[in-house]
Amino acid sequence: MTTINVTIESYGMIKTTLPSALNIVCAHGSDVDSILQRIARDHVASVPLLEQCACAIADDMVSRQTKLYADSTLVLLSPVAGG
Repeated sequence: MTTINVTIESYGMIKTTLPSALNIVCAHGSDVDSILQRIARDHVASVPLLEQCACAIADDMVSRQTKLYADSTLVLLSPVAGG
């Protein structure tokens, strides 16, 4: 099985519930949702925020169904409110 490395960067409130350095090794072709599920399993306090966060790779917002085929940095963005 081919694997890829996914580095997780988090911003906003979700950053307070995750370690500053988080790397996940997953199968080639894993989707973003499966990576988020692994994070939720290992960092239970992050679950409410993971359910609401937006995800990006590089400068592009991605859906949870997006499949990853190469080493990537997945950015987790907490929702922002205000006016």
